[in-house]
Amino acid sequence: MERKVRWRKQTLRLKDNHTWKALPGYNVFVLDRGAVRFNFPKDWVTVPASDCVALYDRRPPNDNCRLAVSYLRLPPMDWTGLPLDELIASVIEGDQRRILARGDIIKADRADLELAWREIRFQDPSENCEAFSRIALAREANLQALITFHFWARDAAWLESVWDEVMRTVELGRFVSDPTAGDTLH
Repeated sequence: MERKVRWRKQTLRLKDNHTWKALPGYNVFVLDRGAVRFNFPKDWVTVPASDCVALYDRRPPNDNCRLAVSYLRLPPMDWTGLPLDELIASVIEGDQRRILARGDIIKADRADLELAWREIRFQDPSENCEAFSRIALAREANLQALITFHFWARDAAWLESVWDEVMRTVELGRFVSDPTAGDTLH
């Protein structure tokens, strides 16, 4: 039996001198006061699930794509012996869908976190059309985020920029005490 997700939406008025910044047409998504954050299209719909928070281009079931994020707090230790690209490869190798193509694993060289992702193209059995799935892992110190993006092949051109912005702006462990102000320097 799946338990009901307890979630409360709260809208806060930002302070005039807030530090949240996003490209025009985007908002900043912040999970758990800054454990995970990234930019996403401002008109998308946020839907909590038991294992993640999902963002859709439209309210389901009328959506064309799903961007989902979850994260883990890891024990404090050196995680370099468990490379993210190997984790992604093992997850995709176990994928049960009818995979038509696997993209290369992309690793981003960033000073603030480890980031790797991969795309697969598959045949969706329920809709009988091609779809894409992207899986990304980001890790910084004792936090690891899983970000997935599922979309139809026909929408790939316009959704490429959404994925690029999420990957460009993803940050882990930048906690904020006042969400109406954003990051503050002490």
